[in-house]
Amino acid sequence: MVDRLVHSPANRKRISVVEDRFGSSGQPLAVPGRVLVGEGVLTKLCRKKTKPRMFFLFNDILVYGNIVIHKKKYNKQHILPLEDVKLKAVDDEGMMKNAWKIISATKSFMVSAATATEKSEWMAHINKCIQDLLTQSGKKPATDLSPVWVPDSEAPVCMMCNKNKFTAINRRHHCRKCGHVVCSACSSKRYLLPQIASQPIRVCDTCFEILGAGSEQSEQSYQDRDSSGEDDDDEDDDDEESQRTEEVHPTFYEGNYR
Repeated sequence: MVDRLVHSPANRKRISVVEDRFGSSGQPLAVPGRVLVGEGVLTKLCRKKTKPRMFFLFNDILVYGNIVIHKKKYNKQHILPLEDVKLKAVDDEGMMKNAWKIISATKSFMVSAATATEKSEWMAHINKCIQDLLTQSGKKPATDLSPVWVPDSEAPVCMMCNKNKFTAINRRHHCRKCGHVVCSACSSKRYLLPQIASQPIRVCDTCFEILGAGSEQSEQSYQDRDSSGEDDDDEDDDDEESQRTEEVHPTFYEGNYR
């Protein structure tokens, strides 16, 4: 019923509220044909720890951001086109329960819901949106996808040489191609991955050799620099001042999407 309800006042108001809560830090979200399907808080596995993030599912994009004041203010907006997204269920393990991977061309990560039921709801709604979008556009599912980064806590030593132990001085780095945690010596090169960034970015030596086979990209141009290029807006920022969120159930606007 998207065609009939996309112009409904309720849908327009919901999208306007989301825009207002991101304020000037977010992009305009009200475009022709767009429907807000659902929203809710998910726990996102970041580099150093898990953090609550507010997610908004539209019929063509997935939007998420940092929670400054729950239901009032968000920042660090990220937008993932659903035609470039795939989901992968994850078995319960350790602290991450009811989890799944959101994999896209530009950014991939793991999230978890409060319950198994909410996990099923989120995955079903996202997959339905992806399926409908690809059917309407005639496009094929994305194949060139970015990796889910291995959390820092799971790599006390370099995952490539298995020798260098990470310390405050010997920093961790992530290969942008495979997502592994590696030391500086094992990731001194850069390679251009257009789907992720417009400039050459850090890759491990193994991925560089694989990517460089038959490529004209020059190794000398991408030798290590002081900046690792791995700053990530919502991964490493200090959001300690963000308000803690109460456990709330996601809201899916069934009237908008059936």
